[in-house]
Amino acid sequence: MIDTTLDMEQYDCPFIDTTADHEVAFSAVQWDFDTATESLETRMVVEGEGREALASGLASLRDHDNMGEYELLRKTGGVAQIRTVIEQTAAMETIRDGGGYITGPFYVEDGSELWHVGFDDRADEDGTLSRLDRHNEFDVVDREEPELPELQEFVQNAGAAMTLVEGCRDLSTVERETLETAASEGYFESPRSATLGTLADEFDVSKPAVSKNLRRGQRKMLERVVDALDELDGSGP
Repeated sequence: MIDTTLDMEQYDCPFIDTTADHEVAFSAVQWDFDTATESLETRMVVEGEGREALASGLASLRDHDNMGEYELLRKTGGVAQIRTVIEQTAAMETIRDGGGYITGPFYVEDGSELWHVGFDDRADEDGTLSRLDRHNEFDVVDREEPELPELQEFVQNAGAAMTLVEGCRDLSTVERETLETAASEGYFESPRSATLGTLADEFDVSKPAVSKNLRRGQRKMLERVVDALDELDGSGP
């Protein structure tokens, strides 16, 4: 397997067009290609430079000529989650016809899109990128050809990684912000460059309150770390 990261500019992609005209960015959470209809269903997180930028970007995306289905799932402040269905773009068709496949989430910002594309061999990759270059602008940002043991290790460790991600999601906003500030301000360093007092002043709360938020956040994360370590132990040879 060859894993290639492309910084792609497409001329028929609603997401790229929207980020070129509005201060928004799209991150894929889920994607599914329907071979029967040659359409791509996605669930995206949309980040805007404020509420107004988000609203105008979503409106432009919804009304784009190449947008098949659009559904706003939820919106909070300058962030939204959407479900969309678009027709296969020309670049997507070229990659699929050349034996390529998506290996990771894509990210769209400032008129270009970051793609992670896999190929089974070098000939497929070379031929597909050559055809892609005829009608599209792109840069190869990264290219890896992992050995089978590396692929096996990646698959084995994926579960542990997701356990840690879920631990981050378990944190409340206050717990996450408290942990982030404590780490960045040096609370966990030795000697400490931040104290409970400085953290309490940062959040305008009492020392017991900030201590409680720290302990809760640390407990949640440590529980997930232990679970992840157990998964790593169980995935070994």
